[in-house]
Amino acid sequence: LKPQNVVEMLHAGSRDVGFAGADWTAELDAHLVELLDTGLDPVKVVAAAPKELLQDGRLPSGRTLVVASEYVELARRWIEKQPFDATFVRSYGATEAFPPEDADLIIDNTATGATLRSNGLEIVDVIMESSTRLYANPDALKDSSLGSRIEDLVLLLRSVLDGRSRVMLEVNVAQEDLADVIEILPCMRRPTVSRLHGDQGYAVRAAVPRAALPELLLEVRARGATDLVVTRPSQIVP
Repeated sequence: LKPQNVVEMLHAGSRDVGFAGADWTAELDAHLVELLDTGLDPVKVVAAAPKELLQDGRLPSGRTLVVASEYVELARRWIEKQPFDATFVRSYGATEAFPPEDADLIIDNTATGATLRSNGLEIVDVIMESSTRLYANPDALKDSSLGSRIEDLVLLLRSVLDGRSRVMLEVNVAQEDLADVIEILPCMRRPTVSRLHGDQGYAVRAAVPRAALPELLLEVRARGATDLVVTRPSQIVP
């Protein structure tokens, strides 16, 4: 199913929960409840135009401009806020190919901007940011039994996403270095600390942000930690 169809089904109540992009939820003005932002498939909905059209980096205001987009409502709302007159042309894909012959500018989504640049287009405005999100029909949440199951679903999905963003770091450390190592561990609450066999120091475990791992490994080692082990949790349930 396309994201547009998922949004329409949720809005109509024929489905209780589903994944869709925030851009199409806004485009269709659907009255849904956002349950979880997965952060996946991040894009920006932007207005972009050929560099030759711009005047000091801005769109000209002295004439009527032609705007092409798949986003009918987002484009309409954006045009209403602009200081120039514009007419709208609906596209059904390959919107970046419209300028300059068939449109002056476009409104489209982009992840990196590479496609826009390859077509000689420059971003002039960021209309919104979007990603894949979990939505629910409001009536589904009002049902106590169904609402409870939806909450459980969100908990499990969030635990997988949290598991992807963290790693489990395990180190051994002598008693005299324990406080220094614990001080810099960016754990979720507090690290797990247990004595090693024969009172030969301590084992320390903490779920740390994956992005911080390279620098963290060097820092804890410099503070006396040894036998560093990194593993990936599949889920983290708070």
